[in-house]
Amino acid sequence: MESFEEIADEEVPKEPRIYVSQSLRRLTREILATKTQNCFTQTKRTEITMIQIAFSIGLDSIWRFPYLCHRNGGGSFILVYFFMLLLFGIPLLYIEMIMEQWLRVDNVRIWKQLVPWLGGIGYASIMVCILVSLYNSVIIVWSLSYLSHSFDHPLPWNECPLVKNINVTDLSCLRTVSHQYFWYHTTLSASGHIEEGVKALVLHLTLGIFAAWFLLFLIMITGLKVSIPMLIFSVFLLYILLCLFIRSLFLEGAIASLRRMVTIELSAWASLDLWRQAGSHVLYSLGLGMGTIINLSSCKTGGSNYAQVASLMALVNLVTSLLATSIIFIVLGFWAATSGHACVEKGVSKLMKLIDDGVLPQDAKPPENILLQPPLDYLDWISNLPRHLQDQVIRFSPSCSIKAQKEKFMEGPGLAFAAFSQVVSLFPASSLWAILFFLTLAVTELSTLIRILEGIVVPFQNSIFRNYPQLLSGFLGSFVFTSRPGSYIMSLFDDRLVPLTLITIVAFQNVALAWIYGAKRFREEISSELGHFLWSFFTFLLCYMTLPGLLALLIICLIQLYQRVPPYYIAWNSSVTQEVKQPYPQNTLGWVTFLSILTLLPIPVHPLYQWWHLQDHIASERFEKPLSKKMPLAPIKHFAWPKHRLVKSNFKMQEGNSESSLKAFSLTLDKGPDVVPLRQSNLPSSVTSQDSSWLSLPRISSLTSMLSIRSASLVPSRQVSPISTEIDNSDKHGETKENHKKSVQ
Repeated sequence: MESFEEIADEEVPKEPRIYVSQSLRRLTREILATKTQNCFTQTKRTEITMIQIAFSIGLDSIWRFPYLCHRNGGGSFILVYFFMLLLFGIPLLYIEMIMEQWLRVDNVRIWKQLVPWLGGIGYASIMVCILVSLYNSVIIVWSLSYLSHSFDHPLPWNECPLVKNINVTDLSCLRTVSHQYFWYHTTLSASGHIEEGVKALVLHLTLGIFAAWFLLFLIMITGLKVSIPMLIFSVFLLYILLCLFIRSLFLEGAIASLRRMVTIELSAWASLDLWRQAGSHVLYSLGLGMGTIINLSSCKTGGSNYAQVASLMALVNLVTSLLATSIIFIVLGFWAATSGHACVEKGVSKLMKLIDDGVLPQDAKPPENILLQPPLDYLDWISNLPRHLQDQVIRFSPSCSIKAQKEKFMEGPGLAFAAFSQVVSLFPASSLWAILFFLTLAVTELSTLIRILEGIVVPFQNSIFRNYPQLLSGFLGSFVFTSRPGSYIMSLFDDRLVPLTLITIVAFQNVALAWIYGAKRFREEISSELGHFLWSFFTFLLCYMTLPGLLALLIICLIQLYQRVPPYYIAWNSSVTQEVKQPYPQNTLGWVTFLSILTLLPIPVHPLYQWWHLQDHIASERFEKPLSKKMPLAPIKHFAWPKHRLVKSNFKMQEGNSESSLKAFSLTLDKGPDVVPLRQSNLPSSVTSQDSSWLSLPRISSLTSMLSIRSASLVPSRQVSPISTEIDNSDKHGETKENHKKSVQ
């Protein structure tokens, strides 16, 4: 017995220990699962935030901003750009990020849900994305062209290219820096004016377009993830830019160039062109109006960090733009400091050294008083040399401009490529630096273009197309930019067409959200997503600050486009070896008008389509099933405006709760005017409406949706037009059913 009791005493406390152990294990598993899920969610949020920031480091910050800043006076442009970035850049970016996380739909359906009659805004954004992707693809080709030449040693843009037939016109390489000469003659094979038309394509650019679109096609077909590579190359690009900036600080005239960059000239603010280009670049650089921000995230970032993320995106974009612009301004100052007499002195010194070393004959010795004469006399002396000596002198001449240059040396879109090619050639192992830089540049632009294409493909897959390879075949129009005047056509798209359409679309979005849907209503709806109300100044900013600014930019664009003096573009004049301003011909501006109307056409067409479809739907319901003679025709009664809150017609059904949401929606309608507020029901928060202006179009469409669902719940022989349907109480609805049974019997 004692042994049995001892065994019993030992076994009794073991049972609760086993039970506690199992409970602890279960609790531990739940805690670990929760921590793992939270860790995964936090990692996903961080990844999405980093992708959004990497998306802001596009080629527009490195390629577009610097030449716009240089063309419009440096510091004056930077200050106006910063002002517009705070005025409507960051607020509109913040709104697009919140809208995507709130409704969780693509760019087309989001406007159909908020303002159904302005659902064409999403299709207009797709059209703008198509235009941007067409000419952005040629920028990738330019990067690939420089990348292919980076494997040569020495780098080909550091010296004048070899020529077969030497004549006076071949001295054009000595009249400018070799980097600008390489850009226009080797990379572009540019013509003298845009009127030449698309007669022949440049072979290497055409092959580059094929390669670029093949890579894009392959990535989108196979579904390769580009998020992590984009992050890597974006960070790597910032490091390379920082290294280039440090190296450029040791160039001649660097401090003076930076001082000129930050100098503000108040007279420059009188130029409407400065305000137009600064405002349009704010929208372009942040991706506003193109749907790229709405289609960017794949899961909720949650919390209230939208303002921080939007501000961080704008800050990173601005810092990248200023860093690239600083490098380019320093290079421009270096070119100006080493031009004219300084270039002649450098050339004479190099020729004398080559003659002393026996590389060149004594006949190539310059005159003794050549340094006392104008720089153009040095070019005349070279042109009078025998042909075999001309070839050698041109080959060994330094990469500087013989002609005296002004501060504004190069204003065309190729400024960034020419300037960066100059900086990378100053490093030891310059070919390796050139390969790294232009490879990173090409991959970064490729990733940006993929994000733009997702804004085209995803909405089309959800609505029209099921196979995006058929859609990508329509981008053969980008071959027009590979012709000899292709860079001028690209400037037309980038400087005139895209800004006009982009500003118009963003203005329509602002009107739809602030005045039709209602800024106060939007603020209250978003409060459930954020957990707190937005800043009260937000509604004032959305209604009375951003919209007037956008309308002012739109008026400036129209004035600049249709003024008496036609706008100009930067062309290359090979006879004088410099850039010249050429006016756009009238037929070219006519194409801008036609393409802008075609791009914005979905905005007025969509409400007409909605109205026509509504009329057909009403007519089909009236005459689809004739009423029985035994049943008296119900009199048409005009309905009164319902006292309870209405809901939007086009709300997003959740995948697993679509049937339950529809039942809850029907029960809510049957309760009549004493309905419970939708915020307390089981419906998603995105389908409720708390406040609205008297212009709110969703009220009309939501009423039509309610009446349609109401009529669907009735007996089939009782169905009538949604317009003539009356919203009854539950008691009246029961009496109607009893009367109907009696009449049938």
